[in-house]
Amino acid sequence: MHSANPTRLAGHVLVDTLLSQDVDHVFCVPGESYLAVLDGLHDVNGRIKTIVCRQEGGAANMAEAYGKLTGKPGICMVTRGPGATNASIGVHTAFQDSTPMILFIGQIGSDCTDREAFQEVDYRQMFGPLAKWVGQIDRADRVAEYVSHAFHVAQSGRKGPVVLALPEDMLTTATAPANIRKAPVVQASPSAAQMQHLQALLAGAKKPLAILGGSGWTNEAREQFTRWCEYSQLPVACAFRFQDCFDNNHPLYCGDVGIGINPKLAARVKDADVLLVLGPRLGEMTTSGYTLLDIPVPQQKLIHVHAGASELGRVYQGERLINAGMPEFVAMLDLVKLGKDAYREYSQSARADYEAWQAPVTTPGKVQMFEVIKHLNATLPADAIMTNGAGNYATWLHRYYRFRGFKTQLAPTSGAMGYGTPAAVAAKIVTPARDVICFAGDGCFLMNGQELATAVQYNAGAIFLVINNGMYGTIRMHQEKTYPARVQGTDLVNPDFAAYARAFGAMGEAVEDTRQFAPAFDRALAHTRAGKGPALLELRIDPQAITPTATLDSMRKAAQTQ
Repeated sequence: MHSANPTRLAGHVLVDTLLSQDVDHVFCVPGESYLAVLDGLHDVNGRIKTIVCRQEGGAANMAEAYGKLTGKPGICMVTRGPGATNASIGVHTAFQDSTPMILFIGQIGSDCTDREAFQEVDYRQMFGPLAKWVGQIDRADRVAEYVSHAFHVAQSGRKGPVVLALPEDMLTTATAPANIRKAPVVQASPSAAQMQHLQALLAGAKKPLAILGGSGWTNEAREQFTRWCEYSQLPVACAFRFQDCFDNNHPLYCGDVGIGINPKLAARVKDADVLLVLGPRLGEMTTSGYTLLDIPVPQQKLIHVHAGASELGRVYQGERLINAGMPEFVAMLDLVKLGKDAYREYSQSARADYEAWQAPVTTPGKVQMFEVIKHLNATLPADAIMTNGAGNYATWLHRYYRFRGFKTQLAPTSGAMGYGTPAAVAAKIVTPARDVICFAGDGCFLMNGQELATAVQYNAGAIFLVINNGMYGTIRMHQEKTYPARVQGTDLVNPDFAAYARAFGAMGEAVEDTRQFAPAFDRALAHTRAGKGPALLELRIDPQAITPTATLDSMRKAAQTQ
């Protein structure tokens, strides 16, 4: 690392600051604008693993998935202009999902600023609405200061993304070595008075419900909250795409509050006398389009706990609003004493509704997705990681798969397509001993299908399940509901996905009948567990099987008769 030199290139100093923050992975697409940083990474190959991706959107999604999985800021590096714009999707997801992440962008040289130089962009304007903070390091001697601030901002309070632009000439300027400590995670804690008020609200409740979600949870906090709920038998639901915040096999779990919510669970949310909401923002997806709670004053007594003070009262006025991190809040629950088995009958009823919601269904076609998920539930260990992007295919995973272990669901609450594939690659690289399964629709997969090359390059043995119905299914569903029989812009012509996978050097098979799935999946598991790299199974499903309970034809008929 040229440590004998009294000064170092600023690009090397930046790498030193990453080491000081215990960064162990960098996801990137290389660019000439930050060659000095890449040169610094060359010297620390054994300490920071550089994952070279095929497109900046894939790299940014990998960094975001890393942040979700580890709780530490995911690091992404891209070049200016097109590289930064491609990476913006991952930044937007990190912002809406409250995921810690830092995007470093190689910037034009400072001598060319404001001339619309080659690939010049003002990143403060571009990323202003998408990030917690956007900065540009114009002086080499301030690298450590800016990076320290970035890590403090990304992982404290409501977690989220930070963007730092790095002018090319700054990175090649000599400066003094960095002096920087590891940035601590700063979170607020509730007061004893707040916890006493919470106890008073819950003590008088007859139909209470807890809704968990958001970022910042730890496995210890999850377990401690579970034990606290078990004493009083408080029923628990999870917010949209945060289903791994509570063991879905636990008798107190009653479902997910998100897209396609169980109508009976939606009724419970509306009818609850006390809602204890820990972590989620109470955004559009978690509130069914802001319909489950009245605005601004809910009929339910709302206890909203969130790490970001600005989120509290943003839409809903609560009976008690508590600014706190999840571990900090849960640590104070010993002050809240509720009656033993106080809500047993109510939680048993809620659980029965959940079990009924998971009853078997039959859909058109030879591949039955219910049976696919049933096999995954029976086969995969509790710590298996499931990833997905956006699309109707994800409904099967959300409704029927049971997330048991902590940090087993990587999915964008931002609703971004193309997320599942790079997320699975990152998850398998970071946790190679765990099974990683990607759920992706045909349209979703090809938005970042090029990252299959990254999986092969780094021997990341994830299993990709491509659910192929030959269309953008969610948009087609809404099209049939709104403009029946007027299909436009939603049909797809797809490759042979199994052959596509084999072309990259991965295992690839097609499944055209439910009976083929279990043996094919078992072969894929054996392949990946043996360290032979990724595997892809293409599930060719009937286009009519658009949801678990409706077909395209039935939607069209219903719309035409209205």
